[in-house]
Amino acid sequence: MNNLVPGTHTMITNGVRQVYHVAGTGPVMITQSGGPGVEYAYLRSTRLEEHFTMVYPEIPGTGVSGPLPEGSTYVDTYVGFLHSLVEHLGEPRVHLLGHSHGGFTAQRFALNHPDRVAGLVLYSTSPTNDAEFWATEQAEVDTYLSRHADNPEIATVAAAITSSVPLQTHAEPAFCSPRCTPSLGESCRPLERFAVLRHG
Repeated sequence: MNNLVPGTHTMITNGVRQVYHVAGTGPVMITQSGGPGVEYAYLRSTRLEEHFTMVYPEIPGTGVSGPLPEGSTYVDTYVGFLHSLVEHLGEPRVHLLGHSHGGFTAQRFALNHPDRVAGLVLYSTSPTNDAEFWATEQAEVDTYLSRHADNPEIATVAAAITSSVPLQTHAEPAFCSPRCTPSLGESCRPLERFAVLRHG
């Protein structure tokens, strides 16, 4: 069976169902969406599909894939799922496209498995997520909230940014604090898709 035939595919990694979609032709490029917990479809690119066999995973915890396993971590759990997908596809080397949190995953995968990476595309991400990174992110969030204080929706945005959001796992929900915010422009509405991390 060819795991790269265009269409929707399912695989199992350590008992967790992972769905992925294939489109296009050319060298294989796997996307890693932001969040964590943002659904894959916003990364769909027909222009890239003209040049690459695009693989769009519904990363566990999103879409119709299974929930994240108990004890999931911010990056390493996702790197494990990505590694399993690369192995499943049977490609010796792949290109990775990582957005935001997916960029953290793609970078860590490239560091851990450099022989499996043909190319790396990163956007709206960072090479680090240490204490200095999070302090900078928090300062940017505070600036954004202050700049838009007159917007009636800003209280909802502030609550979404500063609250813990449950991630559904096989056992008890794990919690993460979504401090990283997307570029929102003048409207606060796009944050809704980044704030909802629960799969269930």
